[in-house]
Amino acid sequence: MSKNIVLKKGLDIPITGEAELRLSKTMSPDIVAVEPTALKGFTPRLLVKEGDKVLAGSPVMADKKNPAILLASPVSGTVKAIVRGDKRKLLAVTVQADDVQEYLKSEPKTENAEEVKESILKAGLWPFIVQRPYGIVADTAATPDAIFVSAFSTAPLAADTEFTLGARINDIQAAVNALAKIAPIHIGIANANSAFAKLDNAEITVFEGKHPAGNVGVQIANVRPILKGDTVWTVSLQGLAAIGKYLSKGIYDVRRKVAVVGPAAIETAYIETLPGAPMTTLAGFYGGNAEGIRIISGDILSGKAVGAEGYLGIFDDTVTIIREGTDTELFGWAKPIRWGQFSTDHSYFSWLTPWRKYDMDTNLHGGPRAFVMNDGYYAKVLPMGIFPIYLTKACLAGDIDKMEQFGIYQVLPEDLALCEYIDPSKNNIQEMIAQGIDLMLKEMA
Repeated sequence: MSKNIVLKKGLDIPITGEAELRLSKTMSPDIVAVEPTALKGFTPRLLVKEGDKVLAGSPVMADKKNPAILLASPVSGTVKAIVRGDKRKLLAVTVQADDVQEYLKSEPKTENAEEVKESILKAGLWPFIVQRPYGIVADTAATPDAIFVSAFSTAPLAADTEFTLGARINDIQAAVNALAKIAPIHIGIANANSAFAKLDNAEITVFEGKHPAGNVGVQIANVRPILKGDTVWTVSLQGLAAIGKYLSKGIYDVRRKVAVVGPAAIETAYIETLPGAPMTTLAGFYGGNAEGIRIISGDILSGKAVGAEGYLGIFDDTVTIIREGTDTELFGWAKPIRWGQFSTDHSYFSWLTPWRKYDMDTNLHGGPRAFVMNDGYYAKVLPMGIFPIYLTKACLAGDIDKMEQFGIYQVLPEDLALCEYIDPSKNNIQEMIAQGIDLMLKEMA
């Protein structure tokens, strides 16, 4: 029997461009990128060189600190390029995909917790397990107090997990059965009728409310808050499906349905593709000309702007296309009537039409300035028992004691994305939280 938690704080951003629940096409990209930059705490060491042949599931990188943690190629093919940035930082390994895919096959074992860990590590799927506090790749030697999974997303224009993964319930159950041997599993669902409500070997909790009710961090805070010294693992639903497929079939298969959304998208729909797929394969969704638009791997609040030359992130199942807001507006906020603008307050008349959705762009309508609001203003969109503005200021000041006091162990930047959205001071709150977490890792790890 599931529990029910109603979250009264939050905000659903009324933006146009939601994806129709239909699979538009299945894409098999010619080039796929394996990017380690999205994995916090993972220091990559190359295992391949240009010209090497790889199978789907072949390791291409390992963690320098823990060589057992591998990052695998999602396709079979030939290593085309090693992409490096400043100071020779490894940014990506690109693989030219074969016409016919071949998989590295294994026989995973799941009799006990250690065998489950070893199987996931061998498959190259360990990076899908994220450890809190700090959102790092999970420590293989740790025994977590709990494992949390959010089976839905409330982010603006987020992919519908019932549509994308409802048919893969057997793979997800296989992963849950295995991971339950490591620690108790908590799964958050949107309603009692969810396809994931019937999963066994897990505690199911129904979360009702606006965004960020679907954030796993918010769910943890309302079920089992993280205290100093606690260790909690989280796994995305996509990660569960990939782990379950490997445990039941012995192959590395991370193919997924991805929602292509946003006000600037010519067409909104779902596609089937792979993480690391180039955004150039989506040219038909934005007309082929990326000038004046922003292409985001992920959602508009916490996704990464990758541009037309970028790639789909390892954790992402949404691509958002939105116009760059480079124009200036006469009189700006002082204009008496602005029917085309949404306001979280009563500054404009959007509160009179709560059903309306808006063609939004990236314009901030102002520049950064000093924090001027009290903490209650930000707390109204954050259903967690913390003080967001005081935590942000503590991160900005680098005050570790204050960060601990105000809840740094509870959050990742994405959890405060709505605070950043409503902030009249236009501060990069997520970046400030990320800086605080980096300091904690440096000083406390």
